[in-house]
Amino acid sequence: MKLVCLDLEGVLVPEIWISVAEKTGIDDLRLTTRDITDYDELMRRRIEILTRNHIGLDDIRSVIATINPLPGASRFLDTLRASRQVVILSDTFVQFADSLMDQLGRPTLFCNELVVDSTGMIRRYKLRQQDGKKRAVDAFRSMGLEVTAVGDSYNDLSMIMAADHGALFRAPDRIATEFPDLPRFVEYDELLAFLLNHAKSHA
Repeated sequence: MKLVCLDLEGVLVPEIWISVAEKTGIDDLRLTTRDITDYDELMRRRIEILTRNHIGLDDIRSVIATINPLPGASRFLDTLRASRQVVILSDTFVQFADSLMDQLGRPTLFCNELVVDSTGMIRRYKLRQQDGKKRAVDAFRSMGLEVTAVGDSYNDLSMIMAADHGALFRAPDRIATEFPDLPRFVEYDELLAFLLNHAKSHA
């Protein structure tokens, strides 16, 4: 069986934290895993900024409610799911994902969780597991699945490298330059062709 593992933000939907930064005017919230390789450092920074500015979970959810999938993403995902099993492996949080998953037709999503206090402030986060994207790919492959993984950020690289086939989608030039052997796509039609051919032309 062939399985495709996709990142969520930057691949199917806009970056949530950038949308929050634009809404709040806090530029430091624009930093993502495209910029900072250490996810724990990034999340601790985000939570400190939210606390300092009294921004709670409901404030973030109100921003997320205005976000739509990237143009063409829903059609791409529908077409892909018609012939491949698809799992979304994301470092987003269950408290963020509902409205986005509804718009994408409720694909299977593995992600993390936020710890929120009684006032609605985010206090910390809980990973599904350390390096969860790679370990999910390892687990799928251990079951005899042929896995193709796609992402756009530093935190996607371990799952891409662990998969049978991997590619970057709309990744920053910096990451593409650092990993020139990875196929890189910017259009969904090109990515779809790659996925349906399971990277054979790039092997």
